[in-house]
Amino acid sequence: MHTLKNGVLTVEASEHGAELQSIRKGSVEYLWQGDPAYWGRRSPVLFPIVGSVWDKKYRVDGREYELGQHGFARDMDFTLVEASETEVRYRLESDEDTLARYPYPFVLEIAYRLHGSSVDVVWEVTNPAEEDMYFQIGAHPAFFYPDYAPDMMERGYLAFDRTEGLECIRIRGKGCVDAETKYPLEIPESGRLPISRDTFDAIDTIMLQDSQVHEVSMFRVDGTPWLKVSFDAPVVGIWSPPGKVAPFICIEPWYGRCDRTDYEGDYRDKDWINRLAPGQKFSSLYTITIE
Repeated sequence: MHTLKNGVLTVEASEHGAELQSIRKGSVEYLWQGDPAYWGRRSPVLFPIVGSVWDKKYRVDGREYELGQHGFARDMDFTLVEASETEVRYRLESDEDTLARYPYPFVLEIAYRLHGSSVDVVWEVTNPAEEDMYFQIGAHPAFFYPDYAPDMMERGYLAFDRTEGLECIRIRGKGCVDAETKYPLEIPESGRLPISRDTFDAIDTIMLQDSQVHEVSMFRVDGTPWLKVSFDAPVVGIWSPPGKVAPFICIEPWYGRCDRTDYEGDYRDKDWINRLAPGQKFSSLYTITIE
């Protein structure tokens, strides 16, 4: 575990999965603490896939591989490569085990960097091989509802940097989506989407793709700001465990998403795949700001 401090925030991260473990402002904890009764993780990194591949199988050049939901990086031990009071960096490199499940050599670095009341989550993927690499990467941070009570219907509000013309797609089977059917996400005139304890029971995930939004903000039940997630990623998922009356919500920027239902094409042709040429590096970040 490594602790970052800057006089405003205190952030903890672990070498296991290079996963955020805590975001505190004063004595207030903002990051879900992983109670397995609801969901045992806190902020896993999703790599080399986001979501599920159809039937947990995918194909590269005619060869079939198996890979569980969200890939393997979240369950592996990273190496600490750099640390200071306000920044920490971890590295994971491909090995015989990863190549048996995912046939592309890679170097994945995850960093956390504090500035003011914000923490940047930095992703860097390098292709050390002599052939193109294909991958997805995403985030899955879970945040406490600030006014949670099991018997209350209200959970607060979400706001986006766009309020009109938003469309969602939905999970349809085996963790995969019906990509052709779009559902309007109606935002009230207030500009804030109310979230209740049963919001996710029928829809599982609010999934917005095609760079429709780049900022998602959380507000308390009384309308005061709680936190904001800002990103450049083209897809974002918003999720809380259906049917569990869970005390948290996830705001998840993704460079990728799950397969379409019944997809059996090559991995390199799946929706929202990223191609990285030999020797090249992919770099991106998203930012969590505590209000």
